[in-house]
Amino acid sequence: MVNNKRLKLRFGLRSKLLLLSSFLFVIPWFGYQYVWEMEKYLRFGQEQTLVGTARALATALHERENLFNNQASFLPNVEQGKDLYGYKLTQAVQLDGLHNDWPDFNQRTHFYHHQHQLFAKEPLSLNFKASVGKYDNYLYLFFQVVDNHLIFREKNNRSITNNDYLALSFSDNNNQLNRFIISNKTAGWISAFRVTDEENNIPTPEPHIQGHWLLTPQGYNVELRVPLDNLGDNIAFAFFDVDKTDSEAVSAIGSADPSKAESLGTIVVPSPEIERIVKGMRYTNSSIWVVDQHHRVLASAGSLKSASGVWHAKKKQPREDEKNSLWYQFKQQLLLPLYYKVLTKPSTDFIDQLYDAQHLQGSHIVSALNGKATSQWRLTTDKKALVLSAAYPIFINNQVQGAVIVEETTNGIRTLRNRALEKLFTVILAIMSLGALAFLLFASRISSRIRHLSTQAELAIDKQGRITGQMKASNSNDEIGDLSRSFTTAVNRLSEYNHYLENISSRLSHELRTPIAVVKTSLDNLSLQKAPTHQTDKNNSPYIERAQTGINTLNLILTNMSEATRLEQMLSTTEKINFDLKEVVNGCILGYQQIYPTIKFVFNVERNDSKISIFLFHGSPEHIVQLLDKVISNGVEFSEDNRITITLKKSSNNAELFISNNGILLPKQLSDSLFDSMVSLRDTNQKDNSNHDVPHLGLGLYISRLICQFHNGQISAYNHKAPDGVTVHISLPTNAS
Repeated sequence: MVNNKRLKLRFGLRSKLLLLSSFLFVIPWFGYQYVWEMEKYLRFGQEQTLVGTARALATALHERENLFNNQASFLPNVEQGKDLYGYKLTQAVQLDGLHNDWPDFNQRTHFYHHQHQLFAKEPLSLNFKASVGKYDNYLYLFFQVVDNHLIFREKNNRSITNNDYLALSFSDNNNQLNRFIISNKTAGWISAFRVTDEENNIPTPEPHIQGHWLLTPQGYNVELRVPLDNLGDNIAFAFFDVDKTDSEAVSAIGSADPSKAESLGTIVVPSPEIERIVKGMRYTNSSIWVVDQHHRVLASAGSLKSASGVWHAKKKQPREDEKNSLWYQFKQQLLLPLYYKVLTKPSTDFIDQLYDAQHLQGSHIVSALNGKATSQWRLTTDKKALVLSAAYPIFINNQVQGAVIVEETTNGIRTLRNRALEKLFTVILAIMSLGALAFLLFASRISSRIRHLSTQAELAIDKQGRITGQMKASNSNDEIGDLSRSFTTAVNRLSEYNHYLENISSRLSHELRTPIAVVKTSLDNLSLQKAPTHQTDKNNSPYIERAQTGINTLNLILTNMSEATRLEQMLSTTEKINFDLKEVVNGCILGYQQIYPTIKFVFNVERNDSKISIFLFHGSPEHIVQLLDKVISNGVEFSEDNRITITLKKSSNNAELFISNNGILLPKQLSDSLFDSMVSLRDTNQKDNSNHDVPHLGLGLYISRLICQFHNGQISAYNHKAPDGVTVHISLPTNAS
């Protein structure tokens, strides 16, 4: 049980208040949850706004057939390689036969090989890649041709088809077929001719078609541009391969047969009209796409990376003096890194490859093209950003001819959320810090007052329960003040009662000694009378003797009761002198050997080679002798082997005296109260020489403790083993002056 008490942790008032104040940390959690809920509502609002933007743009495109006059919009299917898409170029390309200024050329080309051959009289030795783009009012075409043998047109040859050439066919706005042939005499600027199917038709140069013919190790490249002014919705191109000079083509491959209007494929280029309408919506800070029924992009505006979904002013940069402030440094170096252990910054360098510039895919787009507006949340392909997409159908003649897709990221909302949480955490952290400090100061103040009250109570009452001091009542008008005043009143009342109990023995002794003296004198006079002559007097003689014995015993009890009180009064006026403690102890032992001849006293003293005694002591030698008398008397009484061992040692600034006897052990219940008043281990009283009982009131060791306390020392007793017995330890400070 003792070990359990020692291991029990102290849980003080300050610790309890700090524990209670720790519940303040729930406030940031609630704030965090509140901001998250606000973010959900912001996302819901963003979704509704995005759907409204898509609806507004789709409304502007409803029932406007002129914007969707491309026949490809009404085709049941789109044939890859035949039905083409003109990518929107961000800048004009240089007509030099090189594709380094064509963005993402390899991803935006279509490969033409034997599956696209128009005819082949000999094994096919030709293939090419083609890419189509639009910039400003021009349609750009780039061809990368692989040919094992290139034949240019002869200088004096009027034919433009007895050599390798490129055939182009377009429909105009009146759906009339326009055919062109690119036939060069040498590499460099292209030579374009307009041709017809009429007999004796002479090809006429076409200066509006411009471009460059560039030789390559694998064959040649052809890069050209065509004005969009009178360009319709259909296109076809084919390369004809000639292996011998002044001979006809032996093979041809292309997107379709350029000589037949019905075989031409379709071409879709970003519509200028739709783009103008879409550009009017770019201020919504969204990424906008318009697609046809075949998911092909007709117009686009905005960038997903800048479409954060939130309108906000440019973040104000701190001034130089603000950057040098302690608060700014503390916030940047400590608070923000701590906050972003929980928060995440929205990424601005995410990659989204779900869409390309030609086709848009997604379940929401499919749903919109089926006539049902919808929205969805998705992650970018690198999962760094969350994207909200809304799709709304475009109706023409009650049929869906396209869809508007509007997209935004949640980066703006996440940024606003982070800023709100930063401010929230900073304010809450400041409030919590001040609150915790206030709690700590309040708890420290309360615990300090309670400790002061506890110290006063401990100093007012000693270990033996005697009132040795007074308590000062507090003037505070609170519960602790009331407790202090209650303690002061209780201690004062106990002090008065204790003083009464301390003086009662001397008062009783004084009051009882007079009647006892009268009785004793009477008995003495009676015993001094002549010897009794009658038998009755002889019979009364034992009674008189027992009465005298009782009176003597009662007188001894009164003397013992008043001994402690007299000793305390004497100690208060006793002067201390310097003496050698060793000599006093040694002299006492010599006397004890005469008093107790049957007891063997063994005196062990620490050896000292110097001439100066190490046991010089400042005190009262008479009372030290009285102290030894009381302890030796108890040791002799309880010794079973008639042996008393006395050991005197020097320890630091104290003289340590050990008095040991072998006999019965101390009971555990008396280990702490052995030196209290009226405590004794004797079951019966001892007998004197006349075989009369000698009373024992348990004041001997109590007087020993009073003498030790007078000399600022300590006395204790403990059991020892092998053999069993008790050792009394007396520690006295050697403060001789």
